[in-house]
Amino acid sequence: MYDVFKPQQPVGLIDFVKAAKSCVSEIGPDELQRMKQEKPDLLILDVRESSEHEQGHIEGAHLVPRGILEAAADPAFPNHDEILAAARNRPVVTYCATGGRSAMAAAVLQMMGFAEVYSLVGGFGGWSQAGKPVVHEARYV
Repeated sequence: MYDVFKPQQPVGLIDFVKAAKSCVSEIGPDELQRMKQEKPDLLILDVRESSEHEQGHIEGAHLVPRGILEAAADPAFPNHDEILAAARNRPVVTYCATGGRSAMAAAVLQMMGFAEVYSLVGGFGGWSQAGKPVVHEARYV
């Protein structure tokens, strides 16, 4: 197995995404829609930036940008995200714009001990192209 932490040669973003996708479960828009109905404790995690989230997101999605994911998910970190840090035993589906960041996020959450993590294939773009419902609302933080 290729170890991204001890590469034989320099690696790039695509290498990180491929490594993440090789160890996470990916689901499509139809499966996510089913999970939303069948798993009331499902956490849908938007790992895009807040500006992307404001332009449109999946209903009920919780925003935690990929850049702060590890800190947000770690209950020992003083400024962790309460919802995410408490979700270790809940099903979690990550999504981003196209599926790369969400695969890496899902892999990290698995490494951090989250029990049931999935990444949305095609990300938000795939979700909207499949005709799934999209929420357009601004967040004021």
